[in-house]
Amino acid sequence: MHSVSFPKAPLEKPYEMRVTVAIGAAVIVQTGLGLIWADAASERLAQLERRADDNTQIIERTARLEEQVRFVSATLIRIEDKIDTKREGE
Repeated sequence: MHSVSFPKAPLEKPYEMRVTVAIGAAVIVQTGLGLIWADAASERLAQLERRADDNTQIIERTARLEEQVRFVSATLIRIEDKIDTKREGE
């Protein structure tokens, strides 16, 4: 009887090709997911920057209002003092 042997190289090539394609596909998927994640992180950062700008404006407005309240309070104290001195003079 004759023994027939087939070369193993042709059988291994499709397996190697499948592994190569699988690795390539995994790299492409990972890259795509990384880009999506980076875009989402960029949008979150932009939102935080907008909020920080809004907070800066609110802080400035609050400081102005506090100064106006101090001015009004000082004016009221002067008015009360004038009313008190008029009452004492009567």
